[in-house]
Amino acid sequence: MYSNYTIKSLIGRARLQVLHSPVVISKLFRFIRSLKLDLSGYGSVAIATIICTLVLLTLGHSGILQQLELMIYDRMLLRRADEAPDPRLLIVGISDDDIQKLGQSTLSDHIVALVLEKLSAFKPKVIGLDIYRDLPQGDGITELNAQLQKPNVFVITKMGEAGTGKLEVPPPPVVPAERIGFNDLVNDSDGVIRRGLLFGQLTPEKTLFSFPLQLALAYLTAKGIEPQNSENNPKEIRWGAAVFLPLESNSGGYRNIDAKGYQILLNYRSRRNVARQVSITQILLGQIQPEWVKDKIVLIGYTAASKKDLFLTPYTPANSNNPRMPGVLIHAHLTSQILSAVLGERPLFWFWPEWAEILWIATWSLIGGTLAWYARHPFVLAIGSGVMFVVVFASGFYLLLRSGWVPVAAPAIGLLLTGASVVTYRAYQAQQQQQMVMKLLGQNTSPEIADALWKSRDRLLKDGKLPGEKRLATILFTDLKDFSTISEQMPPEVLMEWLNEYLTVLTEEVRAHHGIINKFTGDGIMAVFGVPIPSYDQKAIATDARNAVCCSLAFSERLKQLNQDWKQRGLPVVQMRVGIFTGPVVVGSLGSKNRMEYGIIGDSVNVASRLESVEKERQFDICRILIAKETLDFLEDDFLVEPWGPLVLKGKNKTVDVYRVIGRKS
Repeated sequence: MYSNYTIKSLIGRARLQVLHSPVVISKLFRFIRSLKLDLSGYGSVAIATIICTLVLLTLGHSGILQQLELMIYDRMLLRRADEAPDPRLLIVGISDDDIQKLGQSTLSDHIVALVLEKLSAFKPKVIGLDIYRDLPQGDGITELNAQLQKPNVFVITKMGEAGTGKLEVPPPPVVPAERIGFNDLVNDSDGVIRRGLLFGQLTPEKTLFSFPLQLALAYLTAKGIEPQNSENNPKEIRWGAAVFLPLESNSGGYRNIDAKGYQILLNYRSRRNVARQVSITQILLGQIQPEWVKDKIVLIGYTAASKKDLFLTPYTPANSNNPRMPGVLIHAHLTSQILSAVLGERPLFWFWPEWAEILWIATWSLIGGTLAWYARHPFVLAIGSGVMFVVVFASGFYLLLRSGWVPVAAPAIGLLLTGASVVTYRAYQAQQQQQMVMKLLGQNTSPEIADALWKSRDRLLKDGKLPGEKRLATILFTDLKDFSTISEQMPPEVLMEWLNEYLTVLTEEVRAHHGIINKFTGDGIMAVFGVPIPSYDQKAIATDARNAVCCSLAFSERLKQLNQDWKQRGLPVVQMRVGIFTGPVVVGSLGSKNRMEYGIIGDSVNVASRLESVEKERQFDICRILIAKETLDFLEDDFLVEPWGPLVLKGKNKTVDVYRVIGRKS
């Protein structure tokens, strides 16, 4: 026996090594085979679940499913209700219309200084200038420096490529480091901004804070709420009501992303209005209310399309007119997210550990396999799979509404993949069972019986063989008269060909009369009517008996034609005997799994065989057909018969009433 620990250990090693070792999957299959599980029932579902889960984990860790997970994540965000604008923020946008009115493609230092002065008059808590000022622009540098030296004014820099130790765009030299934040944005492989970078390493010794983090930090510090590092986890930051943990490379639907620095999943407030927004022209003309600014965080930045400070977001597909969001608005979203989390208004996104994600995927894979195994009807399977598919997405969306991001594409694919695998296995199993049935019956079953048998395979097949069952059937034996003498006079190869012609005719007639040939007895056959599909009522049993007698009469007609042909070809002409008996038999598989046949045993078989061979000298026509009274009772006076009286059959103590069938009355 293998313990649960052993199986889990193997699965873990396979998942970690599968990208590096092409033989891991084959080893897994060998391991599974060594368990000797029963694959005829729920074992096949379990194996399909394990294999499909490993395949999905492999695809996931290779990054193949990441884009699909991100697309689903974006669609769920679009269906989430927008929140109201953040009342703690004010955005001062610089649009193309402002640029035209001011006649400046890049705002001069004088204009910027004037805007800062007018805003400061309304006593904002923090002012964030999302405009690069590494070089003087026009006149007014002295005025601007005076404004930038105010303790509540924050400016930006651009960190650029990590590890270079240099800033790509330096900040204004008059601003101290504690009021500088980088405005770098982290985009995913598809160019969409879904993550926010809180701080990063310019050099191993120097850490830079982001622009939104600096604004939120200043605002909250003024309220006496400061972040604290955790003593137990160096990555954990406790800040007010929030516990910050950085994104890992495999958090949520991400796989192997660059998680350098301290990143969090950006929780956008809404697709349109993160906060009240005014234009820089309104500020200059005094067209704003003081309460819009007082004690607020004010962000100033370009919203003009001409400045190309625009980015794709998860809301891009829904905003066909303005598909890209200005950088200053993204910074406002991240600032609002930090404030709301720290003040306990909106939780940060959380993610499951990797083991929980594996269990999540495996659970849905198991559901898909179970549904495929038990839903036999295609319509039921289609409806059930559709419902479960919707439940997967609904579960993911429900968790997202509660700030949890879990994989959705992987479990949905697992649901369908495992279901498809089980359906495929069932189809393969059905084919194997069909081959087994046909092997048991040989190739001598009528199409109608073969089809009926296959439709009843679930009842008939058990443990790879047909269980023994009692039936009331009609048994038919045939034999050629003087075959031993004939065979002595013919070369073996000619004898074989001649005999096959004869047996082919018998086989055709048995099939045509809905019987099966159970075995060939050299120059004869044993045929049965009423198996493997049982005949329970008297009418069906009578039909089997009439079919057997009609089949024997057909033998007689076909043998006449064969004799004429053989005579012309110089081959022997023959006579045949038929014995028919209706009675109880036991049918089922006979032999071992490697060598078995469809066995029919019982005293009724012996009686039919003895009827064929009784009083061989009494042969009056080309085909002698003898039946017992047990068969005659089912014929309903449809045939002309000649009573032969009670006869003692070989090996039998009691006599049997025997009748010779002459023909049909009609």
